[in-house]
Amino acid sequence: MSDKNLPLIGKLMQTTFALRRKEVISDEPPVGEILERCPALKMESQICAEFHGISNTNLKNHFYAELDQHVPRLLSLFRRKAVRTGKVAEDLSQIFRVYDLQVVQSDEPDIDGIPVGLLLISANSTDATFFCPERIAVVLEGNIVIEFPTFADAFVVLFALIYALHLSYPKALANTFDFTQKVLMGLEDGKLKPMVLSLKNDLLAVE
Repeated sequence: MSDKNLPLIGKLMQTTFALRRKEVISDEPPVGEILERCPALKMESQICAEFHGISNTNLKNHFYAELDQHVPRLLSLFRRKAVRTGKVAEDLSQIFRVYDLQVVQSDEPDIDGIPVGLLLISANSTDATFFCPERIAVVLEGNIVIEFPTFADAFVVLFALIYALHLSYPKALANTFDFTQKVLMGLEDGKLKPMVLSLKNDLLAVE
């Protein structure tokens, strides 16, 4: 990263922003094609800048501020659901794939069939891999876009990329991403699905 002229990259991305937005929305090119022509979108700083240009929102500052505010209440709600249903965040399990470097001999995992996901990469084959991976890769349409050491950073950047590249949320995770977009990030379009609206009301309710 040190050999890259970051100010120049930022300036070029700003200059081509309007054209890129028009292409993404009108033509809906594959993610791989976008990344090939605009490799700067594999950089965290430029992903955040792209999101800010679209939403006028600081991605990570806003996300973590909202998360800090709502996490205690969210945890309480999730625990109640776990007691009531015996399930805890089963939808989130669909976003993960675990890649064990010890077992898989190829240089890269097979991710061709993953439209949206977070790939957990670990050198150890243990039950703790899911909770303590060495790194987490953001995957879109079979492309590893960027890697992070923490789940929270990987998730919010995955959300930002889906939003910025005008992609549809995967059906199984639509409520998760809708909640992130419309409740946590405040990017409302005036329409909340019943489940998301219910969670929002529960979250904001005063006990």
